Amino acid sequence: MLKFTLLNSYTEKSDATFLRITPDRLQHFKFDSVAFHCVEPDGLTKLRVIRNNTEIDPGCQIQRTSTGSSCTIRRVYPADSGQYWCETEQGDKSNSVYVTVTAGSVILESPVLPVSDGKAVTLRCRSKATSTNTLAVFYKNGHLVKSFPSGEMTIHSVSKSHEGLYKCNISGVGESTESRLAVRARTVSVTPQKPHEDPHSGDSNGRHVSILLWIAVTILITALLLVGLLNIRKHRVSVELLVEMC
Repeated sequence: MLKFTLLNSYTEKSDATFLRITPDRLQHFKFDSVAFHCVEPDGLTKLRVIRNNTEIDPGCQIQRTSTGSSCTIRRVYPADSGQYWCETEQGDKSNSVYVTVTAGSVILESPVLPVSDGKAVTLRCRSKATSTNTLAVFYKNGHLVKSFPSGEMTIHSVSKSHEGLYKCNISGVGESTESRLAVRARTVSVTPQKPHEDPHSGDSNGRHVSILLWIAVTILITALLLVGLLNIRKHRVSVELLVEMC
């Protein structure tokens, strides 16, 4: 059985079970509708939420899906901010997601799941009052990164060095809270090459065979020459003896 859990900390992770959120961002405005999707092979679910070390009614109804379950909170509030993840009855836990709900005017749109190393990622500074792009200033770990007229900051090839806490500011509107950008290292699979698959092994074996064949032919020719010389010598001796007898 599967459950959503909201606690203050989480460190374990299961590859078989994972949590994604719709809209795909870590920050949400007050009164937004937010759906939690728990992807789990068995598809059995139960929702549990703990806030401030107290278990309460999550305020949404579990819906079965083809991949697991989902639960939608129709109107979120700042009190819904916290650390979310999925968990099975066997204790398997998914990725941890810290969701922030703000009553402010600005949020930072950043991906829920970690971004793969080498991929592109875009962080967007969004104002509740307007949907048009506007000048925004971005910060990482409290330090100024750069201002972007479009309100978007794109990292074209993300790496572990880009991990950190990001926030943004729109002058005259407000500043977002911080959210962590996580980067997942790519897995490199190395398949050892079998000896017979060595691209140079064929040439090497061919050279060895040629050398051995050349040595065998040389020995055979030498032996034939020696036998021939001995036969010639015997013939000469026989002829000399016949001459003397005559």
